[in-house]
Amino acid sequence: MKRIGKPVFFIVFILILGLVYTSVFGITGENGDFDITYIKGLDDIRWGIDIKGGVEAVFAPANGTDATEEQMESVKSILDLRLVSQNVTDYEIYPDYTNDRVTVRFPWKSDEENYDPDAAIEELASTAQLTFRAGSEATGEELLTGKDIKHAAAGTTTTEDKKHEYVVDLEFTSEGTEKFATATEQYLNQTISIWMDDQLLSAPTVNSVIKDGKAQITGNFTAEEATSLANRINAGALPFALDVTSHSTISPTLGSNALLAMGISALAALAFIFLFMLIMYRLPGFIAFVALLGQLAISIMAVSGYFPVFPSFTMTIPGIAGIILSIGMGVDANIITAERIKDELYTGKTLDGCITNGTKGSFSAIFDGNVTVIIVAVILILVFGPANILSSMFGVSTTGLIYAFGYTLLVGVISNFIMGVGASRLMLKSISRYKFLRNRRLYGGKKQK
Repeated sequence: MKRIGKPVFFIVFILILGLVYTSVFGITGENGDFDITYIKGLDDIRWGIDIKGGVEAVFAPANGTDATEEQMESVKSILDLRLVSQNVTDYEIYPDYTNDRVTVRFPWKSDEENYDPDAAIEELASTAQLTFRAGSEATGEELLTGKDIKHAAAGTTTTEDKKHEYVVDLEFTSEGTEKFATATEQYLNQTISIWMDDQLLSAPTVNSVIKDGKAQITGNFTAEEATSLANRINAGALPFALDVTSHSTISPTLGSNALLAMGISALAALAFIFLFMLIMYRLPGFIAFVALLGQLAISIMAVSGYFPVFPSFTMTIPGIAGIILSIGMGVDANIITAERIKDELYTGKTLDGCITNGTKGSFSAIFDGNVTVIIVAVILILVFGPANILSSMFGVSTTGLIYAFGYTLLVGVISNFIMGVGASRLMLKSISRYKFLRNRRLYGGKKQK
């Protein structure tokens, strides 16, 4: 067995406890009269409509404007974009093309205290700002705005090798034509990015100076991607603002005490798992439970926005189901390893040899099962993600719910590899080097004679 230093157990153990504490409670501070959140915890999670409730708002063109179906589709696209940019994945958007209305349902913010629907929809209903900027950063120089765009539409073009690909065709206003000609001349062979508020839509490279007010964005788009980008660009050039014709609050489907009940149930379940693993598998069971806490901590981090590079995520009931399923897989992985070690101990081999053979022998079964689930979770995320590829077939509500399940399931399975396979084996190999912990009975073997 590859020798693992004795201190490794305590290093990994303390690290896991630190992750658990910070993932639950976060790290906050104060700057004068202002509270600062350095690391987000459970309180920063945005809970879905089914758990915490939310807001329903109906939007319509201001001043009685008679909108076209294309314009209403652009309204839907910009509202969709704003919700996704705020890391809200549990939402529903229903456009009514006949009556020029768009109904939106979305959950409360994590720090909502007054539950005022007017305040909740203020940011969502504000006029979108489309900008063309130098470079690929939001801080780049502003070259054009949505007012300079006359029209955007999805189209096709033929490449030099006679292949057809989807593109986005742009047509500028007279003033926009002059601005765009100057911009393409100044930034030839450089990037001019397209932004909706602070959300990057596209970052194409200028291939030639364009003076006729007509441009084309290429980028290996699918038909859906090209249409979506065109709608979002059109949304920045809408000729009307949005009014909120009505709004109301939505009660959580599980009741106001749902979070408390789930929290108590989770603690009870963890206590039962701890006792089961400790009684059945002794020292490996204890280590497996510690690794399980680490796995749960990583799942919480991926939802709360703990890591700055990974945005926060709206937690729904299906999302919680994904975490629960991944925890079950984590327990199963450790049980397989513990059973293999126990089987090896009954063959009379040395303790180190049994741990080595047991961990190696269990890896393939754990790997195969987890990889299969990862593939399924990735498919769910790609198909039912914020792009809503199948929303026309299954409905927006169903799309968001399935995405939440796939996301948390994927994160849980990956964290199972990190903690249930990696960290637990490091701790087990390390702690087994202590003389007073080398009794075979502690690992499920027979009493030593």
